[in-house]
Amino acid sequence: MSRSRKAPGALFADLLQMTSAERARILARLSAEEAAELYYDWSLWGRPDQQAPEGDWIYWLILAGRGAGKTRAGAETARGWARKYPIVNLIGATRQDAREIMVTGESGLLAICPPAERPAFARASDRLEWPNGAISQIFSAEEPDRLRGKQHMKLWLDELAAWRDPDAFDQAMLGLRLGDRPQAVITTTPRPTKLIKRLLGEANAVVTRGSTFDNSRFLADAFVKRIAAEFEGRALGRQELYAEIVEEAPGALWTRALLERQRLPADAPPAEYAEIVIAVDPPARSGARADECGIVAAGRTRGGDIHVLADLTSQGETPGEWSARVAAAYHRFAANRVVAEINNGGEMVAQVLRQNDANLPVRNVTATRGKFLRAEPVATAYERGVVFHCGVFAKLEDQLCTLTSDFDARASGFSPDRADALVWAISDLLSPGATQARTLLDYYAREMKGPT
Repeated sequence: MSRSRKAPGALFADLLQMTSAERARILARLSAEEAAELYYDWSLWGRPDQQAPEGDWIYWLILAGRGAGKTRAGAETARGWARKYPIVNLIGATRQDAREIMVTGESGLLAICPPAERPAFARASDRLEWPNGAISQIFSAEEPDRLRGKQHMKLWLDELAAWRDPDAFDQAMLGLRLGDRPQAVITTTPRPTKLIKRLLGEANAVVTRGSTFDNSRFLADAFVKRIAAEFEGRALGRQELYAEIVEEAPGALWTRALLERQRLPADAPPAEYAEIVIAVDPPARSGARADECGIVAAGRTRGGDIHVLADLTSQGETPGEWSARVAAAYHRFAANRVVAEINNGGEMVAQVLRQNDANLPVRNVTATRGKFLRAEPVATAYERGVVFHCGVFAKLEDQLCTLTSDFDARASGFSPDRADALVWAISDLLSPGATQARTLLDYYAREMKGPT
């Protein structure tokens, strides 16, 4: 959606062109009232990209780097709304963030409002009461249930990319239903979460981007020089300074360069495999809102290399459907076994898989450590030049490049089920002796009708 931008005021533009001495002389002639009016006039101080857009929109998504002025833009938008609308509510990533950034911070509502317009902050009830009678209630994204049944005319949502529970956004939007133009301004440093990506594709969203350097005249010179020298050109700098959606998360176990290095050329001769496995990370439920069922085929060559052969992941299928997909992959690749994570189903997972093939050799595995710790030795095998991709697996590789030590599936809004399946497959192939022994135990247990 296009947006129109307002030009800064003529007086402010003139002041910017003056020397400090000339500026001081002009400002000295202003009365206290004129100086205060100038100081608090956001139409003069704000950049065009910080001014609320015109047009018929529901979401104004401000993706901006650290120190780019996004908090000030959100606060000024809420301030302007409170002049006309009686309910303008605030939601922060946490309750403390909402109080300390959105309300009492240097760019928060109490700091940007002139005394006559400044709201009273009742900390005990997390409520702002504006002089004209408008109310701003403070909410935390950590408590989505508190948003159930709450109604809003306007909303300011801060650091949406850091919200740990995506349900908080859905509950907030269900309550955005009062007044003639329900709207939300969203201020955040971007991260490649499902929610942020969804908003970028919304027809009713206006997206504004800003970098740290756009606001450099209000930042310490030493800070600007230091971060430019330290982060320029790095993935972290692209995300935190230039507000790019960087699919390769800073600190991820896999990088794009590593995956490209470990990709076999299209004309590589076919390999002979000592063993092939099909790994499956089944979802806890089926349906359109269910997690994906991660299914990955991988093989170990006679020379000891490991090849990722296929990503057969599905989404929304019933247990009968995804188990049939696994059985088909087992026969298609003439695999030795199926490796199945049973955290979300226990022994029932193997039973479901064997409904399609009673003789399907299934090795059950249980996740007892976090995703990062499980994936780390597998990523190391890539770095050692042991694991190769036989083709491009775009969605799988996107997930691999998001796995960091602080990865949080709830905050990201998705579960990396493709990556989980790959980790199980390669982990199995990295320890063939232990795997073969386990497979024999599984076989004898089945023959004796014992537990697997």
